[in-house]
Parts: sequence; structure tokens; C-alpha cells
Amino acid sequence: MSHIAPFRALRPTPESAARVAAVPYDVVNTEEAQALAAGNPFSFLHVSRAEIDLPRGTNPYSDAVYAKAVENFAALNAAAPLVLEEAPSLYVYRLRMGQHTQTGVAACYSLVEYETGATKKHEKTRPDKEDDRTRHILELRAQTGPVFLTYHASRAIDALVERATHGRPLFDFTAVNGVVHTIWRVDPRDEGDLVTAFAAVPALYIADGHHRAASAARVRRQLRGPEGTRGEWDTFLAVAFPDNQMQVLPYNRIVRDLGPHTPGSLLAALRERFAVKDGPPAPERKGEVAMFLENRWQTIELGAAPRGGDPAERLDVSRLQDLVLSPLLGIGDVRTDARIDFVGGARGTGELERLVSSGKAAVAFAMYPVSVDDLMEISDAGGIMPPKSTWFEPKLRDGLLSHVI
Repeated sequence: MSHIAPFRALRPTPESAARVAAVPYDVVNTEEAQALAAGNPFSFLHVSRAEIDLPRGTNPYSDAVYAKAVENFAALNAAAPLVLEEAPSLYVYRLRMGQHTQTGVAACYSLVEYETGATKKHEKTRPDKEDDRTRHILELRAQTGPVFLTYHASRAIDALVERATHGRPLFDFTAVNGVVHTIWRVDPRDEGDLVTAFAAVPALYIADGHHRAASAARVRRQLRGPEGTRGEWDTFLAVAFPDNQMQVLPYNRIVRDLGPHTPGSLLAALRERFAVKDGPPAPERKGEVAMFLENRWQTIELGAAPRGGDPAERLDVSRLQDLVLSPLLGIGDVRTDARIDFVGGARGTGELERLVSSGKAAVAFAMYPVSVDDLMEISDAGGIMPPKSTWFEPKLRDGLLSHVI
């Protein structure tokens, strides 16, 4: 059973929405955020990554950054302006990237279900990142970036979402990366049916935004007090998409040096263990990994994963780690080893070639994407996916719908 609730969205006007909307705070570093927000005082990055407006080198977790976020949020409220809806509503949020379209329901989702495991996770969170977003929510008294959820598709929800898209959109614009963002307010007469349809969904799954959800849960524990008083802090802002509309791109790997190997000895070691052949930049099927080494793409055939056991260990990213990165290149814990880095699939294999050709990496590995079915199976089993296993694209934008606490 999945509970959703309408909420009074804090949102930009339709005229300013395209300028306010910003990429999620955690997909860019400080320099990238600064470049994206340059010349645009309305960009929500001034709120979500407020260090961009402070002297270079400012610690992004310093008191000054949160104070600047509050200041920038107030300024944006006045200048954009941002509008607080008079009545709680549900929203339909559609993303279109090229030929791919996915349409989800923006609402407030239950933190009780999150804490009891009915809303399922597949990723560990880092305390420092939780600390950051928890403080961000508390200082702003708002959840400003939605969590990205998925669920087993429901015909009842599909029909109600489709009906909402026949109305006039609240926002409809094309972002600088070519993704079209369209948001409709659900007709109040349909809200009850949509709440009922979600109540029949057995479980929700976090696709992206584990730190946002964990931080919202920490805020709830702080604000509800020992008496357990109820309030806006009992829910978190999210958009839920049906699983049959999700698009998962690979999360690729680069390694900065070859450790004990030369290119020739690494290739020889790989050929002792696997079939290695010239191949395309992107693997064509599960069980294959494309490798860019010395300006040449080759395919490593890992073969079929053994059946049974932990489903997370059967993923290609796990098998690459266990069979190649750890034993041959000496990459131990990918969360802490500075020799490895990750490149989201949206950047393409050309970015992997550039990094290797420029000398910033010695070898790159392009992965076959993990499926939504894999994610759900691992989540259902209470498992944890390896770090940087999935890259969901297109991504939601921060600043379009905020949940005021």
C-alpha cells in the first residue's frame, strides 16, 4: 500500500519556470554548478549549491553556505517570483528526451512507509551527505528537490495520469540539454481516485535520491518531537514513474593508472581469463564490458552470471569489480579508492575516449545498463547495489515544485 498526499507547492510562475529550473544539486560539482548558473540570477543552483556565490574554496558544508542558501531562497521568492499554491494539489510531471517519454505523479509520499521499508531502497547513504541535505531542509524549511521513485505499472494510475495531460499545462519548456519538462495540476475531482489507485500499489522503489529521502526522514525525527505531533515533515517530495517507462543508462568506469600492469600485460591477463575481441564502444548485451585501452575499443566477455545467490553480485558492475578491477588493477573499495572514477551514461562513450586520450585515465570500461527489474529484485531482497550502478535519464529539475515545511 502506497500513500500519497496533495501538497501546497511553492513554484515559479510559468514565465520564469525555465530560468528557475536547475539540474539536481548532486549531479554537478561546484565549478559545473557555477558555470550553469552564470548570468542567471533565477537559477535554483543559487539555492541548492549556494557556495557558488561565495569566495572560491569555501567549504560547501560551512555555516556561510547555508546562510547564503536562505538569503538566496528569500531573494528568489521575491524576484522570480515564487508562488505558494492556495490549495494542496497533486501534479503530473512529464519528461521527454528525444524519442523517450516518461510521465510521473508529483506528490508528497509517506516517510512512515520509507522508514518501515515499504518504500524500498537499494543504495547506502553517506552521513556527510545526509548531514548536508538535512541542514538544507531545516534552514530553508522546505524540501526543494524531488526524490525519483518507480513502481510496477498500474493501468488505473496510467488512465488518470493520461487524463491529466489533456488539460492546459502549468509549465512546458525545453531545458538547455534538450529535455522537455511539462507539469500539469491534477483536476481536484480526480485527486481522490489517484490517491486510491496508489493505495493499491504494493511498494515504491527509490530510483534516485536516496540522500534526499534519508535527510527528509531525519528532519521528521527532529521536528515531530517526543509527542509525535503530525505535520508536513511526515512526508517527502517525490515524483513516481511506472517501471515500464523508466530509462536506465550505464554508469561507466575509468581507472587513472594500470597499477602493476602495462597495457600489453593487462591485455594478456584479461585474455587468460576471458574472451577479448575488437568491439563497439558500447556493449551489446548483458555479460559484456567494452574497454578503451590505447585508443582501441575491445569487448570483454564476462559470460553469463552464475544463478542463485545475491542478485547484486550477478550485476555486471559487481562482476567487473570482482573479476577485473580488484584482482588485476588493485582497486579495492570503489567508494574510497581515488584511482577510480565514474562517468554517467548521459555523457556518452566519447567522454571515456577523451579522458583516456588526454591522459586523465589509463583505461575506461563502458557497461551494459542495469535493468529496472534488477533494481526491483535487489530492493525486494533487501540488498544493496554496488556504488554507481545506475544512471537514470532524463532527470527531474530542482525548483519547479518545492514542499514547504
